[in-house]
Amino acid sequence: MYKKWLSFLLACICFLHAIPTTTFAVSDESNEHVERRQLLEKVETLTGVPWYVLAAMDQYERNIQRVRRDLTERKGPISIQIPPERWSGLANPDPHDTVPESIRFFGGIGRDGNQDGSADPDDPLDILFTITQFLRAHGLSRDDLRTGIWNYYQHPVTVDVISHLADIYQHYGTTDLDRHTFPMPLRYNYTYHNTWGDRRGWGGLRIHEGTDIFADYGTPVLSTCYGYVELKGWNRFGGWRVGIRDTRNNYHYYAHLSRFEKDLQQGAIVHPGQVIGYVGSSGYGPPGTSGKFPPHLHYGMYKFNGRTTFSFDPYPYLKAWERSAYKKWKEERKAKRKKK
Repeated sequence: MYKKWLSFLLACICFLHAIPTTTFAVSDESNEHVERRQLLEKVETLTGVPWYVLAAMDQYERNIQRVRRDLTERKGPISIQIPPERWSGLANPDPHDTVPESIRFFGGIGRDGNQDGSADPDDPLDILFTITQFLRAHGLSRDDLRTGIWNYYQHPVTVDVISHLADIYQHYGTTDLDRHTFPMPLRYNYTYHNTWGDRRGWGGLRIHEGTDIFADYGTPVLSTCYGYVELKGWNRFGGWRVGIRDTRNNYHYYAHLSRFEKDLQQGAIVHPGQVIGYVGSSGYGPPGTSGKFPPHLHYGMYKFNGRTTFSFDPYPYLKAWERSAYKKWKEERKAKRKKK
């Protein structure tokens, strides 16, 4: 009975893959993202694994492939790479085996998703069907899927990153979320230069992992990205601070705030330009310590590469986002003048 059901399911996947899908994407969603989402939605219809969970796993793989030299970035709609020994089976004498029967015999997880007789680790449908069957074995609730992701990657940070990406995609209904903006409104007075890597002495000698943007108390601090609020609270170095994970696996760190935006909560989904807090001089002591340095925003960027988290210089990104914001402002001002 199970084999008949599986054959029917595989036939349905092939059929759905061959027919066009109605596009429900937002108007500015690129063709690449539409194609990717449609493929994931087809697999969700047949397996029950939400498209946004698959999209999050796929984006996580894309992110780490860009930063880890031991992986080659996969081209095409799906970037998930399943290691040969896992696909074919650790005891399989042929690490590149594509015969479904022998793969199952040797305990491999590779499956034939499009029913062409071959379990191809480079075929998008075979990859997605393999991943969904692995996840489905643990259940389809949010906690069950987190368990499945843990059993696949065996890293707690990876589980959180993928879960948070999935929440972002579910919230906006698209994967086309790469827009960024400068962390302060242009109409306010501010100044900054590249301070990443400078020496810092309070609490022990260390390097400065960010860029300081000096501004008046109470200047609004904006989210630079679409993201998930992973952290909100007090740190003896950073004072009142917020940490936001974006879809590119960048962790954006905003510190020394005077206060948070009223409705901001840990676990919230934010968008570029959304107010998350206000400039202050908190930090360098127990909760509530303030005034030990001029008011400014400490803005840092970090990335997780699948093994460890590391900081990198945010200054070039800030300059690019600032230029883009000024360009947009000039275009909007020009458009308003034409209407008059």
